[in-house]
Amino acid sequence: MDQLFERHAHEIEIVPARKLAGSVDGLFHAPGGDFVTQRVNRLTLDFEGVLGDFHRGHTRRSGGREPWYPRGTEMRNERHVSIVAADELAAIAKGMDINRIAPEWIGANLVLGGVPQLSFLPSGTMLFFKNGVTLKIDGQNAPCRLAGRSVADHAGMPDREAGALLFPKVGRRLRGLVAWVEKPGTIEDGEAVSVRVPEQWVYRA
Repeated sequence: MDQLFERHAHEIEIVPARKLAGSVDGLFHAPGGDFVTQRVNRLTLDFEGVLGDFHRGHTRRSGGREPWYPRGTEMRNERHVSIVAADELAAIAKGMDINRIAPEWIGANLVLGGVPQLSFLPSGTMLFFKNGVTLKIDGQNAPCRLAGRSVADHAGMPDREAGALLFPKVGRRLRGLVAWVEKPGTIEDGEAVSVRVPEQWVYRA
């Protein structure tokens, strides 16, 4: 009977879906012409992202993260919300030999607490906020030199360009996630979040 449920070597292993509990540990908004954010008590979101935010819009222009397009190509905006974790920012700061990295310095909109290894949540993970907002994870937010320069400036690093280059190296797979708005509404600081991780597998064909 057990042979009916035996997985053969050529079959792909499926990791079941699961739920995690998290919390909103900080909210931030970029109201001007720059990605650097400011702390707020709530965010209001619609299908274009955070109202009044630098990254708001149905579409955006491609950059260095999309080498398959000419730079500046109009494409769907999957980067409505930047999500980070305090422990991962602390790990990056340690690797850069600075005291701290504030979420604002790298344009974060949301600090999500209670979720281990936040940056490794897979694409398709859904965040259900207690007050009704739903965000869907697109993927990891690759660290860039632009954010590195901001970190170097705010931390007072003596060599700005060295800091700009170090941040992408140290921050790889620790810089958090980007998500888009699936269900709009308002997120409040301190709000509970239900994290629904989808089935996972590694495609090796």
